[in-house]
Amino acid sequence: MDDVWVRPLEPSDTDEAAAVWWRSRHAPGAQLPPAIHSEEQVRGWFADVLLPDGQTWVALDSERIVAVLTLDGDDLDQLYVDPEVAGQGVGSTLVDLAKDLRPGGLALWTFQINTRAQAFYKRHGFTEVRRTDGAANEERVPDIRMVWGAHPEAVS
Repeated sequence: MDDVWVRPLEPSDTDEAAAVWWRSRHAPGAQLPPAIHSEEQVRGWFADVLLPDGQTWVALDSERIVAVLTLDGDDLDQLYVDPEVAGQGVGSTLVDLAKDLRPGGLALWTFQINTRAQAFYKRHGFTEVRRTDGAANEERVPDIRMVWGAHPEAVS
């Protein structure tokens, strides 16, 4: 996607960024379990947790936020692209940013049912290191741990 720029999440962005997250999670054909929090709770999480933490970035086209990236230490914690622009390179731009910000390596969780995300991350050099039954995530849905670079969880 041409003419996209990335900047840190700002206070005025939280509702719009939360809406991108919500639309992405609930888009037709999304390979994600339904969110367990309400849309209002997600907006609060963006404003009260992600904004103060300072590790969330937004990608914008000329008019609006089209994607959200959150890092949590060396974990790529959130990456959501508005369904209207999915497949146009915005997610790749944000993964490249995450790699630049964490050159020592990254790790992430994705749901086992989300085969599109797994393929996307594999194209970006992530490898699977383990699978779980999902007991440790809020949704209680089986997931996969993936790593990139020299992350400590990478297997030799």
